[in-house]
Amino acid sequence: MTKTHQSIVPHLWYDKDAKEAAAFYASIFPESRITSVTPLDDTPSGDSHLVSFELWGQKFLSINAGPIFKFNPAVSFMVNFDPKRDKEASEKINQVWNKLSEGGKVLMPLDKYSFSDKYGWIQDKYGLSWQLILTNPEDEERPTIMPSLMFVGDQYNKAEEAINYYLSVFNNAKKGSIARYPQGMEPDKEGSIMFSDFIIENQRLAAMDSAENHPFSFSEAISLTVYCDTQEEIDNYWNKLSAVPESEQCGWLKDKYGMSWQIVPKEKEAMMNNGTPEQVARVTQATLKMKKLDLAELQKAYRG
Repeated sequence: MTKTHQSIVPHLWYDKDAKEAAAFYASIFPESRITSVTPLDDTPSGDSHLVSFELWGQKFLSINAGPIFKFNPAVSFMVNFDPKRDKEASEKINQVWNKLSEGGKVLMPLDKYSFSDKYGWIQDKYGLSWQLILTNPEDEERPTIMPSLMFVGDQYNKAEEAINYYLSVFNNAKKGSIARYPQGMEPDKEGSIMFSDFIIENQRLAAMDSAENHPFSFSEAISLTVYCDTQEEIDNYWNKLSAVPESEQCGWLKDKYGMSWQIVPKEKEAMMNNGTPEQVARVTQATLKMKKLDLAELQKAYRG
């Protein structure tokens, strides 16, 4: 039996700007749109919204759920402007940079660096971080947008270990390229990961180490949602990934590196998108009582 395609989708936690932010991003990136908005009533954060959107072919999920978590650059989104794909890539990177800069904060200026003719790192007005890069036409083709994990503080120098761990947990997993810090790049240790990428379940991610004294680390503000077909799959990922029992809630878990994941039955998305307000409310209330999600119980709640 062949395994059906399963996606991993980044999930963004906003205080109250999810719809506004999704519309802002959709106006900046090509081939982008908001795909659904679902109101959620009576959650612990009050009334909130689930917002799904696509940016340049990459799916995102987001929620308005109160000022509990704040975005930081430990997870950013790398945007590849590839001259092979688009003759105007160099011009497009400038346009996107200028729009993301509105009310934002430059972390690394858009400039020429040893690894790229044009690269910059920016935190937008909502606090979300983006790395824009003009890719080398000789490099292998990468997706337009991919999540990038930065291992800092206690997790410094664990990027390579984490990549190998994720490759062992997920199917359809494959290593990509790897570039290490050379000697003389203190405070970074020679041999630690300057840039690497890898694929799990058809989603490419990037990872890097940074020894700078960063005042942040991974948080629930950005998690990765893993869609599962069966309860067996949910159990498998839950058992392999969950490392912080007190963080287990409503399908959320934290792994041993502090990265947050949501292990969700694919069917739940259909329930939330297609259900009546009463059905959505019942599924939401059932979810709030669970740690690991129970597909049979969610189906029961949906049917009422």
